[in-house]
Amino acid sequence: MGDTSTALIALGGLAAAVTAVLVLRAAPRVTVVVWLLVLCFVPIWVGVSVGPFWSAITLVTILAIVTCSGSIELSPADGFMAAFFVLVIAQYALGMTSLAGAVSAVTEWLIPYLWGRLVLTRVSQEFLFRAIAVIAGAAAALALVEAFTGTNLFALVTFGSDSLASVWAPLQPRGGLIRAEGAFGHSIALGASLSLATAFLLATKWRILVKLALLVVIAAAIVMTLSRIGLVTFVITVALSVLVLPALSRGARLLTAAAGIVAAAVIVPFIGRVFLEAGTEAGGSADYRLDLFSVLQVLRPVGAAPDITGLTVNGDYLGSFARSIDNALLVTAMRVGWAPTLLLIVVLLCTILPIVRRGGANAASIAIAAQIPGLFAVAFITQYSTFFWFTVGLAVSLNMAARRQPEPGGIPQASHFAERLTSPALLPAPTRGGSR
Repeated sequence: MGDTSTALIALGGLAAAVTAVLVLRAAPRVTVVVWLLVLCFVPIWVGVSVGPFWSAITLVTILAIVTCSGSIELSPADGFMAAFFVLVIAQYALGMTSLAGAVSAVTEWLIPYLWGRLVLTRVSQEFLFRAIAVIAGAAAALALVEAFTGTNLFALVTFGSDSLASVWAPLQPRGGLIRAEGAFGHSIALGASLSLATAFLLATKWRILVKLALLVVIAAAIVMTLSRIGLVTFVITVALSVLVLPALSRGARLLTAAAGIVAAAVIVPFIGRVFLEAGTEAGGSADYRLDLFSVLQVLRPVGAAPDITGLTVNGDYLGSFARSIDNALLVTAMRVGWAPTLLLIVVLLCTILPIVRRGGANAASIAIAAQIPGLFAVAFITQYSTFFWFTVGLAVSLNMAARRQPEPGGIPQASHFAERLTSPALLPAPTRGGSR
């Protein structure tokens, strides 16, 4: 009887998945909206256990990828990402890294990256940017309600993984206030994710007053996370957008910069008071992140580092970091080795380097560039990890699209010169007496 019921449940799940794929394939905009809603409003501990635990956002991301039928032009970043994937799978097969490390690399980094590369084959850039801005704005508004009421409705959700819920559901106090975290399970994850969304908001074609209104809501929500990382990455995102985002007019740049100065005059004193009241908790948090670099001495080129619980190396006790490593690049190197981590760093460089080229910036590359300082202070956690690597994949797609277009004011390619030189309009007109 038990085997029959299990088979029926599996059959029902398969039928539901096929139906979902058919529906989402026929409605690409619905696919994107559903993915963003799950990203921003479904906690990471909600999902199913089939072998490993599959979170809701991972399942929806896979469904979104399956609905894609368009082709993309491959880039060097794709090659480095593929090499990272092969190395991680090989390490797991050889017993050099854990199942958790391999699954995390595939489900939280590679799969969202692939969806980011494919999403523009399904919807337009403008629709995607607007959808991100609207849904992120809604998440920010809900975070403000949470901050002022002291109640997080998402913490009451119990369906899914109890172990993950025990880690991410509890709320975090700081300076006598509860830090807003929304459905992201951590205030830093919410703040960093809203910072990512800010670049897309500023790149929309909405009127500047609409952008500023949503920008204020997002900024206020990031402030209520009481996260220095969220605030710093938000400021960098806005500053880079004002400086290099092609979509902004001169008036929009001036208004955004002016709004930022006014906001800073209000926010800085408030944040200063909160961190002053937080006292040793906030200071200890900063010192801990600096001390993390002592873990570098146990890294291996490939494969997971040794268990650091109770480990002392050259007089440094590393066991205090065994529970949590708040450094995305360092924890990646701890799980799979520093050589695969270098591949990910190269992918990030491929993503952000076009910013330095005139007209080469785009919303996704700006969003990732602004996150780089934060990677040294937070791990790839909860939905932030998914949103970050989705944005990396999207930035690669936008960079590839920009390379196919002539640079504004740039020098024509050699083929264009040849075409112009052989144009009849540019050849010397024959004289009446013929050529000499």
